[in-house]
Amino acid sequence: MPEFDFVKSTYSGQDMNECVEVAMNVPGMVAVRDSKRAGGPVIEVAPTAWAAFAGSR
Repeated sequence: MPEFDFVKSTYSGQDMNECVEVAMNVPGMVAVRDSKRAGGPVIEVAPTAWAAFAGSR
């Protein structure tokens, strides 16, 4: 498994109880996880899929 460098997404908003962390440091993928479950599951998506999701706000 690649070593992800997670940062809190700017899309998480002001409510610190509902945060998403995103890692974009591995070429060809974006990793997403729940900040409250750092050891929990990680969703890996293509950068184009993340861009479409993030842009659909």
